[in-house]
Amino acid sequence: MSDTPPRNRPGATPPVMSLEGWDELRTAYHVARTGTVSGAAESLGVHHATVIRHVDALEKRLGARLFQRHARGYTPTEAGMDLMQVGRTTEDQFAQLASRIRGRGEGVSGDLTITSLSVMSPLITPLLVEFGALYPAVEVRFLTDERVFRLEYGEAHVAIRAGRQPQEPDNVVQRLFRYDIGFYATREYLEGRPAFDGDNWDKHRFVGVDTRLLRAPFYGWLQNEAPPESIAFRTSSQRANIDAVLAGAGIGFLPRWLGERHDDVVEVMPPREDWSFDLWLVTHVDLHRTAKVQAVVQFLKERFAELGL
Repeated sequence: MSDTPPRNRPGATPPVMSLEGWDELRTAYHVARTGTVSGAAESLGVHHATVIRHVDALEKRLGARLFQRHARGYTPTEAGMDLMQVGRTTEDQFAQLASRIRGRGEGVSGDLTITSLSVMSPLITPLLVEFGALYPAVEVRFLTDERVFRLEYGEAHVAIRAGRQPQEPDNVVQRLFRYDIGFYATREYLEGRPAFDGDNWDKHRFVGVDTRLLRAPFYGWLQNEAPPESIAFRTSSQRANIDAVLAGAGIGFLPRWLGERHDDVVEVMPPREDWSFDLWLVTHVDLHRTAKVQAVVQFLKERFAELGL
C-alpha cells in the first residue's frame, strides 16, 4: 500500500481552511524552516507528537507529500517549498497585524520600539529615558543594529535612519537633523607630536575601519588619503571606532556633537561637507497617527531642536 496521501478528485471543491488548518500550516512552516520535528516543536513550544500529527493532517488535507522523511530530519518537497513561502509570508503578516492592533489604543501606553544605529545610542538613549519618565505607561524598547528594521512587518514603530532619504512608499519620513562628522584626536595623543596639516601622514597614527564600513564617505576618504601603514588601529563598528579615538589610539572620526562634549579631544582639521549626512525619523503609515508614535516623534523633534542639532 502506498504511503502517498490521496489526491483530491478532479473537479472536487478544495477543503476550507479551518482554525485547526492554520495551526497545521504554521507547524509545517516551522518544520520546513528548522528541518526537524524536534526543532519545530521547540520553536512552537509543543510536543513533537503534535508536530507529526499536524504535518500528517496537512498532507492529507492538501493531497500532497510536503516532506521527504529521512534519518537527518525532514526535507521539503517542491510542494513543501511552496508551503514554506506561504508560511513565511503569513507569519510576517500576522506579526504586522499584531503590531498595528497594539498601536491602536487612544492613550500613550503599551510597547514602543525605536531603532537606530548603535553609534547613535549616547545621544538617543538619554532622550528615550526622559520620554519614558514622561509617559510611564509606555514600555520603551530601543534596538540598535546596523541592519534596517522592517517597519512594514512590525519590527519597530519608529526608526532613526542615516543617509539618503528613505523612499519606501508606505513610510512617513521626516528630517531629524544634520549629522556632522569631525576629525579628532585626544590631547594626550597629540602631546609631543606635530599638528596634523593634511600632509604629514607619516608623523601620525590613525583609527580606521574594516572594508564593511568603507561605504561611509569619511571612512572612504581616510582609506584613500592615509598610507596603509599609518592606519594603526582598525575596528569593525562605528561605536568601537569612536571608543578607540577617545582612548587615544590615534586620529579618527567622531560625531561633532560628541567631540564638543569632550574637553580632552581636539578637532585636528576643518570637516569636509561630504562627511556629513542627514538623520531621518521614519514611521509606517498605518501606525503614524497612533498616540504613542505621535508622542515620541514630537518629543524627539522638539528635543533635537533644543539641542541645536
